[in-house]
Amino acid sequence: MPVYEYRCGKCEKSFEATQSVHARVEDTECPFCHAQEATRLLSSFASTIKGDHKPGFAELKAKSMINERMDKFAKLPPLNAKRNVPQPNTSSDSNPIPGAGPDAGM
Repeated sequence: MPVYEYRCGKCEKSFEATQSVHARVEDTECPFCHAQEATRLLSSFASTIKGDHKPGFAELKAKSMINERMDKFAKLPPLNAKRNVPQPNTSSDSNPIPGAGPDAGM
């Protein structure tokens, strides 16, 4: 049977419970205050690879994709920074590029 982590809604204490997969969250009782107001938490787990496991193509591809995405994210500006937007051209000349006017090719 799996071990689940819970937090009580009444006393706010965290606890673990070994329950069946089919056990309902509403029926879980807090061991401290005996209230049935528990919320199931998402928890991480640790695992280790034992033996002579060598990474395969799928794992190497996933690692290269993660590295590629991290490189792209590193080039983005911080979330709280302002973007550098170029100021609009305020010159009185309507055609800023020389030789590109209406009589340029004549």
